[in-house]
Amino acid sequence: MPSQDSTTQVTFHYVHGQSESFSITKTPQEFYQQLQIASEQNWITLHLSDQSVVIRLDKVAKVEVKPPFPEIAGDGVFPDAKRVTALTRGAAR
Repeated sequence: MPSQDSTTQVTFHYVHGQSESFSITKTPQEFYQQLQIASEQNWITLHLSDQSVVIRLDKVAKVEVKPPFPEIAGDGVFPDAKRVTALTRGAAR
């Protein structure tokens, strides 16, 4: 049975504005590898206890993964990014 450390929360934000989250029993690194493979086919399938969910990746605007996986590096990766909110933006002035 997978340990708690290998559970990852994934949130898909769709181009039409909705989002949904899933908990998967993979590490963030394993999920990222599977996402890269799935992106070649433009589909990702999540098997839940009561149904399977198939997501068209061309309808996804953003994917959030928790916990983070800073091991990913290279072109297009910004390691020390911080999210700016209205609260933090106002505090910086």
